[in-house]
Amino acid sequence: MPAAIVHLMIAAVWLGSMAYSLFVVQPRVGRFFTDEGRREEFLLVLAHGNRRGVVAVVAGLALSAAAVMVTWPAVAAVYAVALVPYAAATGIFVNVSWRHWPARVFALPDELPGFHRRLRIQAWAMLVLVGVAFALTLSASVLRW
Repeated sequence: MPAAIVHLMIAAVWLGSMAYSLFVVQPRVGRFFTDEGRREEFLLVLAHGNRRGVVAVVAGLALSAAAVMVTWPAVAAVYAVALVPYAAATGIFVNVSWRHWPARVFALPDELPGFHRRLRIQAWAMLVLVGVAFALTLSASVLRW
């Protein structure tokens, strides 16, 4: 069960950080920076170095889920199912980190609204996917405890 606690804590961190970004940071950045160029510059500084942290979170989720599945057979199937939305969210993260942001850095000013819209859609998709996986693992863990 300690592995389940670790897993749920890591998942809560990922879910919470995405929710904070979507509901607090992004709207306030938009209100604070009226100049599009300054806003993009700030967002680049804010995003710089975040890949490593998310990769660590994803690795922690995979390892802790594997530990739960080995040590707690009663919830193993649910944790295995939860790996599917985690993997989908990870795929979106890879796309955002290694395709979206590099392209956005070199985008023309009139292309930025499209990048903003696509990023918002991908961020919401990640939030929903991680939220579903978290809800599944939390429910299984609490019901079987």
